[in-house]
Amino acid sequence: MDTVLARARAGDDQAFGELTDPYVRELQLHCYRILGSVQDAEDMLQETLLAAWRGLADYEGRASMRTWLYRIATNRCLNALRASGRRARTAPEPPFTPPEPTRRAELIWLEPYPDADLPDVVAGPDARYEARETIALAFITAIQRLPPRQRAVLVLRDVLGFRSAEAADMLDVSEASVNSALQRARGSMAGLSPDAAPLPRSAVERDLAERFAAAYTSDDVPGLVALLTDDAWLTMPPSELEYQGIAAVAEFLAISARWRAERRLMVVPTRANGQPAFGVYLTDGDVHRAHGLAVLTLRGDRISAVTRFVDTAVMSRFGLPRMLYQNDLLSPDQ
Repeated sequence: MDTVLARARAGDDQAFGELTDPYVRELQLHCYRILGSVQDAEDMLQETLLAAWRGLADYEGRASMRTWLYRIATNRCLNALRASGRRARTAPEPPFTPPEPTRRAELIWLEPYPDADLPDVVAGPDARYEARETIALAFITAIQRLPPRQRAVLVLRDVLGFRSAEAADMLDVSEASVNSALQRARGSMAGLSPDAAPLPRSAVERDLAERFAAAYTSDDVPGLVALLTDDAWLTMPPSELEYQGIAAVAEFLAISARWRAERRLMVVPTRANGQPAFGVYLTDGDVHRAHGLAVLTLRGDRISAVTRFVDTAVMSRFGLPRMLYQNDLLSPDQ
């Protein structure tokens, strides 16, 4: 590595790639966990690589290259969160008058993460979560509600398994400060219990996804709610409107179907955050126009949450076009 590092310090960008390429995908996922946005994660990844390129002369090798890059990425994410906190944002609302929600949740700017981009990350021995838990939408949503410092500490310690001393060095704070922030973050996350989901791509998961698609595209509201757990949620981040329970979800789906009138939905299967998902299209004659993404959270042999992303911009990350025509054949990466 010393030879490669010397070449990179001399301006050899190929050598720099040899140093950093093994960590690019996991660094982007790290930024996504902290920021909740794929676009912001991509931006922070580029900032991280640029800062690393410019700062190679200061890299002393006391920590591994991976740890050094995580230090840069984490602090870039915290800076981005501080900057975004000063920008006013307006959440989208449905194009029809929705029913009264079960609750109005905190505004969270969340995006789905394509399974095709998920890396294999080996966590340290201090990690407290299974890898599958830490990419699920429920987990990503929950950590977005933590203060930025607590969010970063929880990810570094409990998701990636860095030691307290390592996390403290990354954040330029004391180890006591890290442990205090971690204790508060764990307290906030204590109510989050992962759903006992069937295995990815299992027969149970496949059956549920297919039945959901059939009912959803035929506006079969009774068929849809028959697939739900009694306490199922329908959410539409970043909208504040959230609906829980069969009656509330059914009412929203029925009103949505009436708004579409003669237009119908079609879906294209994909995967997001380790979960079955669908690109959603709205028919307009022989054209199907992008209408967002739906991600399913499963519990046993039922659906415990439907997360409906209405921003069509996310679809391109899943290889889904903005328009499909009647004779189009599309085979997204499953």
